[in-house]
Amino acid sequence: MLNFAIIGVLILSMTAAPARAQDPWGDVNCTQDPSPICDLGAGIGNWPGPVVGRPGGKEPPSGHDNGDDPYADCNYKPVDYHAPEGQPEEPGGWFMVLCSPDGKDPLSHGPVWVPTGGGAQPALSPEQVAAIARNRLRLPSVVIAANPAEVQLVNLPTWLWLSGGWQEVSANASVPGVSVTAVATPSSVTWSMGDGSTVTCADGGTPYAAGIDPKAPSPDCGHVYRRSSASQPGLAYAVTAIVNWTVTWSGAGQGGTFPDMTTTGNATFRVAESQALNNGGG
Repeated sequence: MLNFAIIGVLILSMTAAPARAQDPWGDVNCTQDPSPICDLGAGIGNWPGPVVGRPGGKEPPSGHDNGDDPYADCNYKPVDYHAPEGQPEEPGGWFMVLCSPDGKDPLSHGPVWVPTGGGAQPALSPEQVAAIARNRLRLPSVVIAANPAEVQLVNLPTWLWLSGGWQEVSANASVPGVSVTAVATPSSVTWSMGDGSTVTCADGGTPYAAGIDPKAPSPDCGHVYRRSSASQPGLAYAVTAIVNWTVTWSGAGQGGTFPDMTTTGNATFRVAESQALNNGGG
């Protein structure tokens, strides 16, 4: 049983030497410098049996994959927090829930109250469960494509598109009574063409197809180079495509948005002079 209020009182009456305690939550390390500081180890992700904070406080079923457990990658850190509406009367404590892949980023909606007791579980709101789902989003890599495929030509339209990295992705998270889905949708792509020009496109671009007039511009995403890349490092322009993603969530009768996310792809374009095409038909 974990009671951080009692731990804090005990520490104040002890010397400054570090104290350690074992708890189903993991290792609790407390020091006094000059006030009590407690760091909670990552016992939450190891399924040691009945655990405070897990749904139902039960062991996982046979063959359980931690990828299905919203707490598998989460750590709980006790914090000194006083709720504006007043402290709960039941025994327990306030915790930050750290559920990012590196275990450092807190959920974005503040501390949660965890009652003391082996069968208790944190009261996560839909917004907090949504933050877990957002951290599970795996955005695809950005893969740049262009036509002409190998060497671009001065004053000839370059078609730009993404052959990978432009598709909606989603992730789910749930706790008893709350199930949430986070969805990331690509909304635009900004191209830095290396010659000082920037091109913003509302979609992933249209692939060039055989039989299309090579002098025809892309219908939705393209660029025209006005000078060769002969003076550039490596004789090529460094090109970057940044995809902007809108992130929304819905579940438990609620919904909302998160700050936008971005992914980036890089390529190099060689651009050569095309005097024959420039003069043709003139």
